[in-house]
Amino acid sequence: MKREVPGVLAFLPFLVVALALLGAVHWYVWRRLVRDVTVSGGPARRLGTTVVIALPLLSVLALVGGRAGLPFVAQQAVAWPGFLWLATLLYLVLALLVGEAVRPPLRAWLARRDAAASAPAAVTVMEAPAPAPVPVPEKTEKTEEPAPEPEAAPAPAAAVSRRLFVSRAVGGAAVAVAAGTVATGAYGVLRGPKVKRVTVPLAKLPRAAHGYRIAVVSDIHLGPTLGRAHAQRIVDTINSTQPDLIAVVGDLVDGTVEDLGPAAEPLAGLRARHGSFFVTGNHEYISGAEPWVEHVRELGLRPLRNERLEIAAGFDLAGVDDVAGEREGRGPDFVRALGDRDRSRAAVLLAHQPVVIDDAVRHGVDLQLSGHTHGGQLWPGNLIAELANPTVAGLERYGDTQLYVSRGAGAWGPPVRVGAPSDITIVQLASKQA
Repeated sequence: MKREVPGVLAFLPFLVVALALLGAVHWYVWRRLVRDVTVSGGPARRLGTTVVIALPLLSVLALVGGRAGLPFVAQQAVAWPGFLWLATLLYLVLALLVGEAVRPPLRAWLARRDAAASAPAAVTVMEAPAPAPVPVPEKTEKTEEPAPEPEAAPAPAAAVSRRLFVSRAVGGAAVAVAAGTVATGAYGVLRGPKVKRVTVPLAKLPRAAHGYRIAVVSDIHLGPTLGRAHAQRIVDTINSTQPDLIAVVGDLVDGTVEDLGPAAEPLAGLRARHGSFFVTGNHEYISGAEPWVEHVRELGLRPLRNERLEIAAGFDLAGVDDVAGEREGRGPDFVRALGDRDRSRAAVLLAHQPVVIDDAVRHGVDLQLSGHTHGGQLWPGNLIAELANPTVAGLERYGDTQLYVSRGAGAWGPPVRVGAPSDITIVQLASKQA
């Protein structure tokens, strides 16, 4: 009988490639920021080498600590330096690559400047009338020959000095750019998401529901770096908008109920006229979907697990499980959620990943609300996100269905966002009959 390859072995080739790439990137950073700017054997070289070895180890621990059973306190200890280093590494490498193009012209400019500074200055001398010749008696003694002029100092020393200056200048600029980018991106996440407002006209929406406001929040990602204070900021921001309905569209947590239950408690304070609703995201299935669904229910949110209900304002609200749940037999079931509904009514679907938009179109959904992409989170991550998602952020139309994708309110991995600010979106429905 054919034996199946264990999951770990199937994952091994990807792991080997990822570790090799990580090693190559760190070697490049070590070469440019340690070897090229320090003296061999000196304390600065030893310290820099130690840092470049320690930081990726912390990053690996931050990434796998939860799955490896690391105590939550230890996860928190390694998460901040480990994840921040990953974000810093990205922008260090990008800045250093730009610096590769700067190095040759900068060295050439310095060489020309040094050459011009060492060249003898031209002196103009006014000729004077020649004096009358004075007879000089002949000497019988042999005159001494003039001493030879000293040779010029060898050029290699100057070239080495220029290379060191260029390496330090480019390396220092790269560090400053990376540190400034990551610090600004981290401040944006820790400050909390801003409110974004979008009006979506729906042809089937009754006049009575015109102006109905849905607060859409996704990808909160409570975890080792973003905890209770993060959840409270989100709750306060949502409540300040006084929405009619709140939709939490997945990826609420990165950890177990045991570890993150206290961090999620502020969600019990969400307030909306027609209640708060929740659908699972892919990270719930990493963290334990069933316990989290029950805990969210205890906090006062209603999970929509392939089901639908009628909102009193005059439209249907449906929610489906995330596609990651298919591994556990709990993936999205559109027939169950939408199959027998009255298609003359407008339908709003909560689904974590935008990729299910084709199913939403087939089942006559008017508006799908999603997250998952983070808008790319760290530029140029948006370019990669575009390859895997029909829409990365914002509102787009697919046939008769509109898809709105939120950038999310938190961050996964590094608590940093660059070029993709976090948001909570107030989606205001508009009736064409109004």
